[in-house]
Amino acid sequence: MKKLLLLLALCAGTAMAQEALWSGSQVTSPVVNADGTVTFNVVAPKAIKVEVTGDFLPPQRIETAMGTYEAPGVAELTEQNGVWTYTSAALAPELYSYSIRVNGMSILDPSNVYVNRDIASLTSIFIVTSAKGDKGDLYQVNEVPHGDVAKVWYDSPTLKMKRRMTVYTPAGYDKGKNYPVLYLLHGAGGDEDAWTTLGRAAQIMDNLIATGKAKPMLIVMPNGNTNCQAAPGAWSKGMYTPSFMGSLDQPAVASMDESFPDIVKYIESHYKVAKGKKNRAICGLSMGGGHSFATSKRYPDMFGYVGLFSAGLHIGGDNQGKSFYQLLQGSPEVQGQLAKLFAAKPFYWIAIGKTDFLYQQNADLRRYLDEKNYPYEYLETEGGHIWRNWRIYLTEFAQKVFK
Repeated sequence: MKKLLLLLALCAGTAMAQEALWSGSQVTSPVVNADGTVTFNVVAPKAIKVEVTGDFLPPQRIETAMGTYEAPGVAELTEQNGVWTYTSAALAPELYSYSIRVNGMSILDPSNVYVNRDIASLTSIFIVTSAKGDKGDLYQVNEVPHGDVAKVWYDSPTLKMKRRMTVYTPAGYDKGKNYPVLYLLHGAGGDEDAWTTLGRAAQIMDNLIATGKAKPMLIVMPNGNTNCQAAPGAWSKGMYTPSFMGSLDQPAVASMDESFPDIVKYIESHYKVAKGKKNRAICGLSMGGGHSFATSKRYPDMFGYVGLFSAGLHIGGDNQGKSFYQLLQGSPEVQGQLAKLFAAKPFYWIAIGKTDFLYQQNADLRRYLDEKNYPYEYLETEGGHIWRNWRIYLTEFAQKVFK
């Protein structure tokens, strides 16, 4: 009898634990309201102060030696019966990220299972949408044909290692052939996971292709940290803490632009893609924009389409105290490379936010291109060096290529 009672007690305890696991939090958060406002609820009866910080709030401007940066805004929650609550102003359609602060400690929203990683930071996310085709609708999963996303290992003889990249193939890939390829590059601190998580690349492409706004294409998202094989935790380096520049204690043997033909060679030998520059595009954000700039000028006949998103632009040599325009003027090698590139008549596209800390670099590049009468298209948006802009840039660029 005692054994039976003990067994029943154990079963009851297990059932209660499982019920707690299944039932989740005591509150729902966030709640996207019909009027576009969003309500956050946090159960913290012993807390003294609870705040929410996120990119849906007016940003804080922070001055540093490197320039002015925008940090997420902060709002205080109010408490009633141990539940802390805050309701935002009406928000425009968009994907937003946020964190909760309890007594100054930053945590994920306990009631929200949807999370993104940006370098070493985790944030909770939500999407606001009000109409078909708006940004929020574009970034969410809709009832449209879906492409596939694969993590692919390839050999890079230039970097002397096996490496991993993410490859998106459009819906119906198996039935078609000779697809064009867009090579999509991440920024510093990112990896081959960045564009599919933070950038919502698969959702954007599914929705654009389904509505006929973009051609069916492959999206190839390599790892731009040439001292790493893959994203943190996905290679033999183990579960190290992600850093701004990958695995710092392992120097790279070559640059991203030097090693880029290894990626193109693998894609064109393993996928049903069309070859030639008219079927290849390259674009990237921040560091990836710099990689796009460097790769396209190193191989002027490789890409018919080049996109620079808030590009971090660099030229080797003595850069101390010089503007990017001065560096361009002082480098006959780069001038020659750009002359060959623009002689091949690529579609060249530059986009950046008005308050981006890299704005002047990009203005310097445009000044140089204007003086040389090299054609390009330019998009300037509100805001700074943020994913909200880069998702817009991918959406716009994807509709312009392979036309």
